[in-house]
Amino acid sequence: MEKRRIFYLSFLYFFAYSVLGWCYEVFLETVIYGWPFSNRGFLWGPYCPVYGFGALLLLATLGRLKEKKISCGKINVMPVLVAVLAGLIATVVELITSYLMEYTTGGWLWDYTPYALHFEGRIALHPSVRFAIGGAILLYGVQKLWEKLLLPLSQKQLAGLFLLFASCMGIDFCIKVISLLA
Repeated sequence: MEKRRIFYLSFLYFFAYSVLGWCYEVFLETVIYGWPFSNRGFLWGPYCPVYGFGALLLLATLGRLKEKKISCGKINVMPVLVAVLAGLIATVVELITSYLMEYTTGGWLWDYTPYALHFEGRIALHPSVRFAIGGAILLYGVQKLWEKLLLPLSQKQLAGLFLLFASCMGIDFCIKVISLLA
């Protein structure tokens, strides 16, 4: 596959998972916890880039591994192994993100201190388990849907979608940086 096409597809997967991550955060906050709506992202648009980066990292590290089979008797245990690895990778991404956000903005957007088995309120076992399950769902299901939607598109169509979404996110990012510097 041509490098430019891979780049466009990677960005579109990044954007899609950033939006899905934002939806997940808002659903968790408003429906599960019953809190009032708030924009759960660092940026103003409906996306959380950490989910996009995390998804791309999972696809790059576990995308091929998930196709292999490790059996315990007649049961394929690879999905469990992939889920555990996805949870570990997502937890490390979340930890690094918390430090980057603290360094650049003075704080991070979540607090896991109410959870048992947390580290400095930055990561905790409970969300890590959710990330493990979500990572397995992403790798074994959701990614196939995105591929079904995006792979048939022409290079020109992919480029158009890339320009649209990258422009929106880029402008949003620039405005956020300017507001932080002001």
